Amino acid sequence: MANLLVQFAGWLHDVFVKQLDFWVILGFVAQGLFTMRFVVQWIASEKAKASVIPVAFWTFSLGGGFLLLVYSIARQDPVFIAGQGLGLLIYIRNLMLIRKSTKSAAGSE
Repeated sequence: MANLLVQFAGWLHDVFVKQLDFWVILGFVAQGLFTMRFVVQWIASEKAKASVIPVAFWTFSLGGGFLLLVYSIARQDPVFIAGQGLGLLIYIRNLMLIRKSTKSAAGSE
């Protein structure tokens, strides 16, 4: 059992310490932004007592998704590149739709 713990500690060191560079730090920042979208969505839903998706959700999605795309390109990870690339299109489209509806609502007043 002790040997297994030593191996696991060595693995953690290899993954989280030996590989630490600019790109890993950028990846963690990007993942933090991406995670914040769920935090703001949860807080907004709790306040409304219903499931809502605030604009900040899409803003954090766009920021985190863009940085994750940069990270995945630097790491040459085709799965991440495809996933984040498609996600960015969805986030941008949602922000465009929100902007359009906000302009329409402001014009009808």
